[in-house]
Amino acid sequence: MLDIRVIRDNPTAVEERLKTRGGDHWRLVADVLACDEARRHLETSKQQLQNSRKIRSKDIGMLKAKGEDSSAIEAEVRAINLEIAKLDAEAEAATLRQTDLLLNIPNLPHPACPVGSDESANPVVRVWGTQPALKQPKDHVELALQHRLIDWDAGIRVAGSGFVVYRGQGARLERALLNFLLDTQVANGYEEVNVPHLVKRECMEGTGQLPKFEADMYGTDADEGGVNALFLAPTAEVPVTNLYRDTLLPEAALPLQLVAYTPCFRREAGSAGRDNKGIIRMHQFDKVELVQIVHPDHGFEVLEQLTAHAESILQRLGLHYRVIELCTGDVGQSSAKTYDIEVWAPGHGKYLEVSSCSCFGDYQARRMKLRFKDPAGNNRFPHTLNGSGTALPRLYVALLEQGQQADGSIRIPDALVPYFGAASIGGA
Repeated sequence: MLDIRVIRDNPTAVEERLKTRGGDHWRLVADVLACDEARRHLETSKQQLQNSRKIRSKDIGMLKAKGEDSSAIEAEVRAINLEIAKLDAEAEAATLRQTDLLLNIPNLPHPACPVGSDESANPVVRVWGTQPALKQPKDHVELALQHRLIDWDAGIRVAGSGFVVYRGQGARLERALLNFLLDTQVANGYEEVNVPHLVKRECMEGTGQLPKFEADMYGTDADEGGVNALFLAPTAEVPVTNLYRDTLLPEAALPLQLVAYTPCFRREAGSAGRDNKGIIRMHQFDKVELVQIVHPDHGFEVLEQLTAHAESILQRLGLHYRVIELCTGDVGQSSAKTYDIEVWAPGHGKYLEVSSCSCFGDYQARRMKLRFKDPAGNNRFPHTLNGSGTALPRLYVALLEQGQQADGSIRIPDALVPYFGAASIGGA
């Protein structure tokens, strides 16, 4: 969430930066300030009453010491106690209201983010490799059916649409990719962690999936009011970043570099009409996620490094891709700056997002109460970053489609052969 002091000090600048995102979240700034002023007034009134109570309590003690009647002053103190309790309840309600408002305000886009209303304003930052020269390329669905790699009917039979079953060499390819991704990022300096696939509600709030995206999530363990206490992890970003929720780290612990594989679960409630062909958009999919927690002086510098680590996967596999920077109207709710890595899918004739690498500034750290102590003894919020390293379905799609050969076989990239155990799928 945003620092309330930043909002207090320059609300107009905050509003103007939020306006570049589009929508009307900027209007919440005035509500936050009104709530903050009311809360601070209540706290001031409470402190004044506490001082009065302290003084009157001393008067009671003096009267009793003299053997004089203190009942009138004791009645005053009881009345003060009731008023303090009332102010406590009002202040707590105002604090909860302010917190709720702050949780719903998106992060401020980095000043260097390109300004635009939607993805059409996202500039291409760089391109790696060239599009393979293929005559009438097949898409991954044709290739998967031809080589019996994926069974869509079985997935529907077991769990419904949006789920698939990988079989035979298809399942082996999925496993080979997961191990390759993890080993590559461990070599890049990340610590591998294996985390729970269920996460608490406060963890989802901490990384910004809630409250905005609850309709897209699979919730469970609901209370009588229907509020879910647990969620299937939508991405490893949630459990991995929250490993340090509500903790105070020594500065020497930074930077933290973590990598994890998890299955990811999403309802995709807002994806109607989007490209759902094959395995491009599913309710359950595998992903390897990179997370870094760093000193706030280095967050946006580290974003370049983390993006390069995600790119290293595609480079080692020899897959043509491009990197785009998201404009202010397309950057995610919690992110201050984001690069998307899009891999070429010749069977579809377009690029597919395979990784999104973001720096959140201290936005997530504030929500999670994740802090570190600097040499001066001050508690500060670090910057958090994450990036897909990478998402499996679209990497799988690109691998099949860019690797297809004239004889109908699929070439396995050299770096993946030791994991997969063969240089190709099908063919002579």
